[in-house]
Amino acid sequence: MVERVSGGVQSVERAFYLLELLADNGDLSLTELSASIELPAPTTHRFLKTLVSLGYVRQLSNRRYGLGLGLVRLAGRVDAQFGPIAKPHLDTLAKEIGESANLAVLDGDRVVYIAQSPSPHPMRMFTEVGHRAHTHSTGVGKAILAQLPDDQVARIVQRAGLPPATDRTITDAGKLRSELNRIRRAGYATDNGEQENGVCCYAVAVPDVPISMAISVSGPAFRMTKELGKAAVPLLHREAKAISQELLGVLE
Repeated sequence: MVERVSGGVQSVERAFYLLELLADNGDLSLTELSASIELPAPTTHRFLKTLVSLGYVRQLSNRRYGLGLGLVRLAGRVDAQFGPIAKPHLDTLAKEIGESANLAVLDGDRVVYIAQSPSPHPMRMFTEVGHRAHTHSTGVGKAILAQLPDDQVARIVQRAGLPPATDRTITDAGKLRSELNRIRRAGYATDNGEQENGVCCYAVAVPDVPISMAISVSGPAFRMTKELGKAAVPLLHREAKAISQELLGVLE
C-alpha cells in the first residue's frame, strides 16, 4: 500500500511505488501490482501504460511488466554525479591505507563499480569502473546486502543465484545469511579471496542514502592483514559518512 507523503502528489507517489515494486521483485503481473498498490486493475493499468510510453517500464511477451531502459539512462546520470563526489574520499582512503579504494552501487541483482582510486603500490588491484559483479562474492556486495531487509536479500539470491567465483565463494543461502548477520554485528564486510583468488578487501555501506552503495579497500592478500583491517575499518566508516553527507546535500 502507498503511504501518502505530507504535501506529496498522490499520482507521482503511486508511479514511483510501482517502479520500486518492479525493482525489488523483478517482473510482475498486472494483478500482482494492483494487489500490492491496492488500486483497481484498470487504474493500475493506466499508470503502467504511461510508464511504458515513457520507457521506464516495459511489457514482456508474457504480458508481465518489468523495468525499462529509461531507468538505465537515469541511473547512468545519477552514477555520473556520485563518482565525482566520492572520488576525493576514495583518494584519501587510497593514500592513508595504501590500497585501492572503490565505490559500488546496487544495480538490480548485481553491484556495479562507479568510482575508484588506485593504490600507490606498483602491485595493486584494479577494478574497472562499470564492472558488474555478484553481491554474495564481493565485499561491497555483502556490505550492501547486510543493509537490506531479509526478504529483499532472498529475492536477489533467488534471481541471481550464488555462483562460485572461487573455491572460497559462499554458495549456500544459509551460510550467506549467517555471514550477513556477522556483518551487521561487526559493521563491516570482508572478501577473503571470494571474488578473485589472492585478493582481499574490507567494505562498509554508505549510510542513510536512498541508493544502496558501499565503499571498499582492496589489495593482494599478503598485504590485506587483520592489522590493516583494524586500521582501515574506522577510516572507511569516516569516509562513508562524509560521502553520505555530501550526497544528501546534493539530493535535497
